[in-house]
Amino acid sequence: MEFNPNNHVVKLCLQGMDMEGKGKPGEAGRLFLQAWNEATNDFEKYTAAYYVARHQKNVADKLKWLEAALQFALKINNDNVSGAFPSLYSGIAKCYEDLGDFDNAKKNSELSIAFTGKLSDKGPFYHGTKADLKVGDLLTAGNRSNYQHEIIMNHIYFTALVNGAGLAAALAKGNGRERVYIVEPTGSFENDPNVTDKKFPGNPTRSYRTQAPLKIVGEVTDWGKLTPEELRKWREKLANNKGEIIN
Repeated sequence: MEFNPNNHVVKLCLQGMDMEGKGKPGEAGRLFLQAWNEATNDFEKYTAAYYVARHQKNVADKLKWLEAALQFALKINNDNVSGAFPSLYSGIAKCYEDLGDFDNAKKNSELSIAFTGKLSDKGPFYHGTKADLKVGDLLTAGNRSNYQHEIIMNHIYFTALVNGAGLAAALAKGNGRERVYIVEPTGSFENDPNVTDKKFPGNPTRSYRTQAPLKIVGEVTDWGKLTPEELRKWREKLANNKGEIIN
């Protein structure tokens, strides 16, 4: 399965993170454990285990939960979880180091380094906008941010999740029709640092950025469109977001 913010287990984890932000670790831990108990597939179990690990009071228990998250991620072993391998191996290495097991600490640290920056996503890729474009046009960096208008973006952003591109189209500036284009990167690209390891481990939204142009090769007309109420909530969330964009 792919990342979906409306998934029940994902919602529980989001509620747990909200409790963390409010300084209520006990309530956060309860929500994360509830997410684990109600998880029904490998992706949900991997996600919940990662957050349960954060609330363990001793290193051995934290290691147990991080290794559980890693094992589920290895079972899935696709582009939805591969971005989390560096942070999972790094966290496991730190636990082994704290426990005095320096051989396992070194092994997992080396695995973290080996997976860092390793992108395997082959797409297809999508870009959401309200601009009226055609096949063969190039999307380039240098436009103003949809989220902080004073910032000129040094990269052009895209995703491998069509509904993620649809959300970007809904939130884009302009009065045109929401459009999701199928795009091909013309140069190298990287994980979007504005989302990678910020809330969820790795890059489950499969969001990327590049300084090279994106070539439009097609258009999608069917994706999960937001209701007016969902769109309002997203816009409120963005308006209240004071975080700095990594440009």
